[in-house]
Amino acid sequence: MIVVRELSGNDWAEWRELRLAALREAPDAFSSTVPGGARLSEVNVLADLDATPAGMVSGHLSGDSAELLSMWVTPDARGRGVGDALVQAMVRWSEGRGAGRLELRIAAGNQHAKALYERHGFVPQPSSDSDELEMIRQSRRE
Repeated sequence: MIVVRELSGNDWAEWRELRLAALREAPDAFSSTVPGGARLSEVNVLADLDATPAGMVSGHLSGDSAELLSMWVTPDARGRGVGDALVQAMVRWSEGRGAGRLELRIAAGNQHAKALYERHGFVPQPSSDSDELEMIRQSRRE
């Protein structure tokens, strides 16, 4: 069973442990590889799989846009719906705050991440950066 929960500032230690695990497992996937990169963002969501922390994602709101940041799922939880649950949580969060679109960036060759985001309505954007792929999902709010 997957339980998704938005963290508060009091949950920083739990967030930090999962973030540092992500940095150890996939340092090239994140812009920060030092422990200082374990800080809480504007919104931080944790997914538990069978009562064990299994994934995380952060978000930031700027005007009419929101950005999905630093999503990571533990290796043993991949392919079990955790990533989908985290993306859905970020879509709800961004649309609930009136964002007209949700943006993200992934490593250009990360086909698994690209497929995940495409399932949720994200569309790749043209870019001159060969290292990163930007994807955007327009809000479906009424």
